[in-house]
Amino acid sequence: MQATTFAATEGFPHPALLGVTGPDETLAVQGDSRTVLPLASVTKPLTAWGVLVAVERGIVDLDEPAGPTGATVLNLLDHTSGLPMEGAEPLRPVGERRIYSNAGFDTLAAHVADASGMAFADWMEREVVLPLGMAQTDVTGRPSAGATSSIDDLLIFGREVLRPVLIPVELRDLALTVSQAGLRGIVPGYGAFADNQWGLGFELKGTKSPHWLSDTLPPETAGHFGAQGSFLFIDRSRDLAAAFLSGTPFGEDHKRIWPPLTAEIVSRYG
Repeated sequence: MQATTFAATEGFPHPALLGVTGPDETLAVQGDSRTVLPLASVTKPLTAWGVLVAVERGIVDLDEPAGPTGATVLNLLDHTSGLPMEGAEPLRPVGERRIYSNAGFDTLAAHVADASGMAFADWMEREVVLPLGMAQTDVTGRPSAGATSSIDDLLIFGREVLRPVLIPVELRDLALTVSQAGLRGIVPGYGAFADNQWGLGFELKGTKSPHWLSDTLPPETAGHFGAQGSFLFIDRSRDLAAAFLSGTPFGEDHKRIWPPLTAEIVSRYG
């Protein structure tokens, strides 16, 4: 593992903890990789992984009813249930728009908790956190946005996505493939897109611009960013995953450095 400094973070007025990994080992870190900070919505890919473990175990099915009338587990995972960011009343019919929803992910976690017979945080601890050895990760907060973790643990998770052991490769591929293409929707902080592509718990870069990922990354790049200045991305074309934590509210400084930073990551390690 190489301790390094990324040029794109020079002048960034907040902490900039960063790590890059291949499928087998960490390639580089900037800052203290064991510092625990809030993930905000980077919690969602972790929650999605726990749901996919439940799918693999036969505890839930992607096509079974969950959430608003007419919605399924899949609709909650890919933000097409019609639920708003917060609240219980759908804004749109199921499948009509891609509406980014914290409420949908909290509903999803409650559904898995009912099916498994245990609190969702306990399910996540038993089925994801402990098996992967993510010792610095706490999943007792909201399943949509309440986890805390470190760069070290996010890179462990990145390696799991690159080479899954908790779920079959085919289920991983489904999670990182566009689900219900051609749906209009908003990426918070970046605006509306006619084809707002998402997989199951992961945003897909697609052709969105402006975007938090550099245009040098392929449309298939999967990931998530969070309102506490965090991100995780998976570039399978280069066999790379990278994570960023700042512990500060997402804002113009993050929007300024993230595209050149993600370009620098793939240029140096891809």
